[in-house]
Amino acid sequence: MAVILILFAMMVGVISGIAGGALVGRIIGGKDLGEAFAALMGSLFGSTAVIPGVIVGVLILFFLS
Repeated sequence: MAVILILFAMMVGVISGIAGGALVGRIIGGKDLGEAFAALMGSLFGSTAVIPGVIVGVLILFFLS
């Protein structure tokens, strides 16, 4: 049961990182790069930033419980 919750937490973190990165990339670079390309780049960089944070958070919760 704990493995399912850990995987669910990782998926929610990664999906929210991708969505947030796409929105911020579209806002910041939409006029210069085009909205679709800026959203694509933002989603790639958003997921790159979120994955280590989610892994560290899950490890901390694992060791605390």
